[in-house]
Order: sequence, then C-alpha cells, then structure tokens
Amino acid sequence: MRSEQLESIVGLLRDREEAGPTTVEEWRVAYDKLGSLVPPREDVPVEPADGVRGEWIGAGSGPVVVYVHGGGYCIGSLASHRPMLTHLAAATGGRVLAVDYRLAPEHPFPAALDDAVAAYRHVIAEHDPRTVVIAGDSAGGGLTVATLIALRDARDPLPAAGVCLSPWADLTQSSATIMSKADVDPMVRAGDLDRWAAAYAGAAERSRPEVSPIVGDLAGLPPLHIEVGTAEVLLDDARRLATRARDHGVDVTLYEGEDLVHVWHFFAGIVPEADVGVRRVADFIGAAVAS
Repeated sequence: MRSEQLESIVGLLRDREEAGPTTVEEWRVAYDKLGSLVPPREDVPVEPADGVRGEWIGAGSGPVVVYVHGGGYCIGSLASHRPMLTHLAAATGGRVLAVDYRLAPEHPFPAALDDAVAAYRHVIAEHDPRTVVIAGDSAGGGLTVATLIALRDARDPLPAAGVCLSPWADLTQSSATIMSKADVDPMVRAGDLDRWAAAYAGAAERSRPEVSPIVGDLAGLPPLHIEVGTAEVLLDDARRLATRARDHGVDVTLYEGEDLVHVWHFFAGIVPEADVGVRRVADFIGAAVAS
C-alpha cells in the first residue's frame, strides 16, 4: 500500500495530466518545478564541475557516481534532479557528478551519449574506475547502459557497476506494458515517449543499440542494479533489460516496487518509499565498490 505522501504526489501528477505542458520549453519548466517540490539536503554541498558539463554534489570520500538524469532526452536538468542527488550523495557518503548532457531536439543522438562518455572519462582521469558507478533514471537509465556499451567497445576501463532506475531502454516502444499500464501510470504516457524518441533519435534508427540498448550486446558489462515500479509503463523495459543482461552473462539485480510509480526515488526527502529506495541504491553502490 502506497504511503499518504506518495498518494499525494500521484494526485498532483494526475491533476497535471488535465492541463499539462505542450511545448518542449513548457515541459522543461514543469519538470524543474516538479523537482523543486523536493527539499535538497542543506548539509550536502553543490558546486560547478570544472572541465566537464555538470556539477559536483557531495564532498564525501566514498564512491563517485556519474549520474545522467531522466526526461526523455529532451527535458530534465541539473535543477530538476539536484534535490534527489543530494540525498543520494549523503546516502553513499561520496560524491555525485550530475551530468548536464545536451538535450534533444536541439541536440539529437549521439549528443547525450557523447557527453555521458566524456563525463565518465573526466572522472576516471582523477579516480580509480573501481570506485566509480554510472547511474541514471528513465532515459538516463537507458543512457547508462548505452554508455557502458560504448566504453566497453572503446576498451575504456569500466566502472564498478551501473544503476538503472525505471530505465527507458527500448525507444521502439516494443514493451507490452507501454499500453497495458497506461491507465495506472500517472507520469509517463505512450504519446510523450513517441515524441521524445523521435526527437532524440533524429536521423538514426530507433532500433540501433546505441539508441535502444536493450537490443545491444551486453556481454562484459559490469554488474547492473535495476529498479522499477509495477505501476509504470516502463515495467517491461526494466524486466526485458534484466533478462537480456543475464542472458549475456551480466550480474543483475532487479527490484520491482509493488504499486510504485516511475522513478519514485525522485521524491526522496518527502516520500518514505523514495527514502528507502535511495538507501537501497546506495547500499548496492557501496557493495559494488567494496567488491
């Protein structure tokens, strides 16, 4: 049973559906406003990153998380995800590099992937890759896997693990729950996914592994931790990604949150399920780096 706090968020999201944004710019403003509902941790410092697109969150000596935010590759920003990431940095006892990758439609594929790869390389120039994890939510979850594939193919040192929260890993929209969960998902709609997919893919085929990593060769990737709610249209994206990774020999943990919504971790600090989720992710990161 969902907490009262989460039910309130779901109600807010349902109200947004009635008169939601239409243009990309309106979507971007709305997403940043959604993030502003969550108070950041005041004890976690935030500072601009030198030499890379992004900002550093946290000052601990623990793991380093290279984080690529969600938003369909078209919306989302440092501002939208900063509050959640202050909670993640505090939970890991380390630092988070929030990557300010370029957005579509102004910058279609491969801009986001190029920026994520560049951010990771920037980090491992100063940090042992065995202390680094790549993570992301929604589109950022898919981008996490695409980044890992690109790094493996380029023979870069790989990070200790990858974390995918409600990953959007198939931009061809082939997952059955895109339609079967449409009535219960208060945040993500099939029509919006089609719009974002077209904007991001641009001239590239959506079935390319670099765009839809769920169809890629995942052999040799580091351990993956995947979380998804059962009340979201991307449920099958997460399940299929976990199955394919396991089939390719990757160590995978899949957590399915009963009746939880898309990237519920976003609301850490005001929703108890989100606080528990961030703690679970931090525990995985800590164990991955320790091993």
